[in-house]
Amino acid sequence: MITLKEWMEVVNYRITEGSNYMWDCYGPDSYSLDSWDGDYEGSSFTVIFDTKTQVVYEVQSHDYKNQRAYRRLNPEYQTAMETEARDRIVNKKQAWDDVDYVDLEDDDDWIQKALDIVAGKDYDTRVTIPLDLDDDLVFTLMKMAHERDLTFNEFVEDVLREQLGLLVA
Repeated sequence: MITLKEWMEVVNYRITEGSNYMWDCYGPDSYSLDSWDGDYEGSSFTVIFDTKTQVVYEVQSHDYKNQRAYRRLNPEYQTAMETEARDRIVNKKQAWDDVDYVDLEDDDDWIQKALDIVAGKDYDTRVTIPLDLDDDLVFTLMKMAHERDLTFNEFVEDVLREQLGLLVA
């Protein structure tokens, strides 16, 4: 999970607000820090962490210009957050108005998107999905990608889209 230090580096150590976190799901010592650039067409970032252990529960990035929001939840506390959201009858996906969070599975994916948002750069909106594949399967997939004249990444993306499409249908 992303550390408090990594979050601070992303926002260039610029803190604009802070407060006790008002939900119970992360415990009595949870605290929220925000970094907002002061521009309603700009960006803001939030980290929710434990003041005693420094465990990070959640990081958020809000790209107001492009109406996108990304979140990385600590997997050890995700169920607790979802349960409390359900108990409070709160849409846990909603960031603001008609914008939902895109929940990211990979720390580096969140960090890269956040760094680009801070810098005002265009960024890749695709979501990184970590895959743990054994060497034999990787070799087989590479051969299949080569047969279709695709890069390995293009081929894996196609396979995932096809399989997810089957699951949704």
